[in-house]
Amino acid sequence: MKSGNAHRKRLPRAERERLIVEEAVRFFAEVGFEGQTRALAERLGVTQPLLYRYFADKEALIDRVFDEVFLKRWRPEWEDLLRDRSRPLTDRLTDFYQNYCRTIFTPEWIRIFMFAGLKGEIANQHYFDIVFNNVLKPCCIELRHDMGLPSIEEKPITETEVDLAWALHGAISYIALRKWIYKLPVPENIDPLIAVSITAYMQGSGAALKQIAATF
Repeated sequence: MKSGNAHRKRLPRAERERLIVEEAVRFFAEVGFEGQTRALAERLGVTQPLLYRYFADKEALIDRVFDEVFLKRWRPEWEDLLRDRSRPLTDRLTDFYQNYCRTIFTPEWIRIFMFAGLKGEIANQHYFDIVFNNVLKPCCIELRHDMGLPSIEEKPITETEVDLAWALHGAISYIALRKWIYKLPVPENIDPLIAVSITAYMQGSGAALKQIAATF
């Protein structure tokens, strides 16, 4: 939202910075990273030089947007949830992805993620690293444990196992693409879709892992 009086109000530095970042998230999600900071300043009702009193350059502002959209939404407790062997793996995966989607999947998140991928931003790779180390790899480890198969210390994770975990993550992420990129209808409550995806992963990956285990 534009704030025509923002440049006439003396705001605390932290408050001004917060407003800039919030509008920058909306701005770049709407127009992509080719959007000019002059246009962003106009939306904020401030001068372009004022933006650079808070951020050294456009790249510094984009880095802050990535931090706000990607890193600050990540919940460390999700990692503990996936590793909690007191609960069935299906329940853990279902709870994780339902919480993940409620926290992560917003129009700003998915659009910025897509724009960043097209631009080749390093932040996307950093986020993929987080997903691999804290979601996909634990999925592979816990599925092996669930099936009574050798640990990854005994037999390293195979490319097929990782691909199966990516297929699950991609299927669930596609729900957000359908809704906010392709503008296709998506159920208001996506929990049943997530549950179906988890069931398909457990059944399909279990069968595939038995074949892989035969080669161990």
